[in-house]
Amino acid sequence: MSATMAVPMFDLVLCISQAVDLVSPLLVNHHKRVGYITLALAEELKLPPEQRKQLALAAILHDIGGLTRKAREDALAFDFESVHGHAQQGYALLKSFTPLAPSAHCVRFHHLSWADGAGVECGGQQVPLGSHVLHLADRVAVLLHSEEHPLKQVERIRGEIEQHSGSKFAPKVVEAFSSLAAKECFWLDAAAASLEALLRQESSWGTMTLNDEELLEMSMLFRRLIDFRSRFTHTHSGGVAACAEALAKWALFSERERRTMRLAGYLHDLGKLSVPAEILEKPAKLTKEEFCVVRGHTYHTDRVLYPINALETARIWGALHHERLDGAGYPFHLRGSDLTVGSRIMAVADVFVALTEDRPYRKGMTRDEALGVLQKQVEGRALDPDIVALLQREYEEINATRVAAQEAATQEYHQFREDSN
Repeated sequence: MSATMAVPMFDLVLCISQAVDLVSPLLVNHHKRVGYITLALAEELKLPPEQRKQLALAAILHDIGGLTRKAREDALAFDFESVHGHAQQGYALLKSFTPLAPSAHCVRFHHLSWADGAGVECGGQQVPLGSHVLHLADRVAVLLHSEEHPLKQVERIRGEIEQHSGSKFAPKVVEAFSSLAAKECFWLDAAAASLEALLRQESSWGTMTLNDEELLEMSMLFRRLIDFRSRFTHTHSGGVAACAEALAKWALFSERERRTMRLAGYLHDLGKLSVPAEILEKPAKLTKEEFCVVRGHTYHTDRVLYPINALETARIWGALHHERLDGAGYPFHLRGSDLTVGSRIMAVADVFVALTEDRPYRKGMTRDEALGVLQKQVEGRALDPDIVALLQREYEEINATRVAAQEAATQEYHQFREDSN
C-alpha cells in the first residue's frame, strides 16, 4: 500500500538544521544566520526564485556534513578552506534525498576559494555560483561576533571581505555584499534573535509531498546523520529500526504502521547529536556528568521533531524509548498507562540491539545472555512483558533481521566514507 506524507519544506529543513546544531553549542543559530545572509545576497544578485530557494536550503544545511564537534568548530576559523571534509560529506548526505539533491552541489563546494577565476571548476566539476555566494555568506557569519554591536563591526567585516575579492571570494558576489553592507537593516537583521521568523518570510518554501521512496530517503538521511558520526555507532539505528519493524509485524501492526515504526527506529537517537563522540566511544564507565549528557538525548529527539506534525507518531514511538513502565525512565517519567505499544516496542528493540551489538567496552551478548537481561528488566517493570515474550518467541527471525540490517549499514558506512574523500 502506497503512502504519502505532506511536510512543509522549511519546517523539515529547519528540523534537520537544528539537529545538526546540537553537535556544538558554539554554533547555535549559525545555519540560520548564513541562511539569512545568503538569501539577502541572492536577492541583491537578482537570482531567479527557484535558484534562490535551493541556495537558501543549501545555506540552512551547509554544515550538515560536520558530524563531529571538532569538524564544526574548525570551520569557524575565517581562513578555513577545504573542498573535502565536511563539505564533501554534506554533499554525500544531501544528494541521497531527492528534494534536497539540487542544493547538495552548492554545499559540496562552499569552502572553495574563487582563486582569480579558477574556482569556477573543481576536479573537473562545474562549481555553481551558489557555492561562492554561500562561501561568502558563511564567512560573514563567522566574522559577525555576538558580543559586539553589529553596526560597530561593519567596517571591520566589510574590509576583510573586500580585501579578499578575487582571491577568496568571487568579485561579483563581493560587489553584491558591499551594496548590502551599506544598509543598517542588513546587519541588524543578520544579528537578530528572530532569524527564523525572517527566514519564514521567504515565500517560495512550499510543501513537499513525499512518496514511499522519498520517505525512505528522508529517514535514511536522518539515520546517517545520527549513526555515521562514529565507527562504534554506525549500525545502531539501522538495527533498532529493523528489530522494531519485525516486532511490530508480530504485534499485528498494519503495513503503514510498520513503515512508521521503521522511521521511528531511524529517528529514535536523533538527540544523540548533542553527545560528543568521545562520550559515545568511551571504553570505560561514564562519569556522572557524562551520563547526564547522555540522558538528555531523548529530550532533544522529542523537541527537534516536535514541530513536524507529519512525524508526530514516529516522534512519540521513537523519543520515548528510555521511559519505563514504572515511571522511573527519562526524560518525562511517563508511566505504563501513558506509553503506547509503539513506544514499548521501541524500548525493547533499543535494549535488545544495544545488548547484542559490539560496543567499545564489550562484545555483543549471546542469545541467552541478552534474553536474561531483558527478563530482568521485565521483572523490574522497565520493559513490557508481552513485547519481550514476542521477541523471545520469534528470536531467530528477529535477530537475523537485525544482523542483516547492521551488516548492510556497515557496507553503507564504508561506502559513505569513501564517497566523502
